[in-house]
Amino acid sequence: MQARFEELTLDTRGDGDVIDVTSYAQKAIDNAGLSEGLCTVFVAHSTCGMTTIEFEPGCNADLNHVLEAIAPEEGPWEHNERNADTNGHSHVRAALIGPSVTVPFRQGELLVGTWQKVVCIDFDDRPRTRRLVVQLLGV
Repeated sequence: MQARFEELTLDTRGDGDVIDVTSYAQKAIDNAGLSEGLCTVFVAHSTCGMTTIEFEPGCNADLNHVLEAIAPEEGPWEHNERNADTNGHSHVRAALIGPSVTVPFRQGELLVGTWQKVVCIDFDDRPRTRRLVVQLLGV
């Protein structure tokens, strides 16, 4: 078993920006020369999340609508009160989605479904530069 690691940065728009990072994960596998194992993609920020979804405008909007219903931007956020900030909702949404996703790979290919993509979602209320870590364990 070998462990490999790659990092990349993304510029995001914030406000629920959904970014397809599947090709980055696949490129890390290609660069490592591994044939099978696990690929974990982690976003190193507390107002971003990682998941899988059918990456198309309707699904992206639906996900953001659901998260707005669960954690509305205009909610009474203690984080905002205590820190003179405006992104309390962003932290909660990111915590609900989680910071990483793990996908198996075989014969050097991510085993995602036909329409399934690995995505990073930036919930912050402004554009940011984000750091993603791709960790591979495999042979």
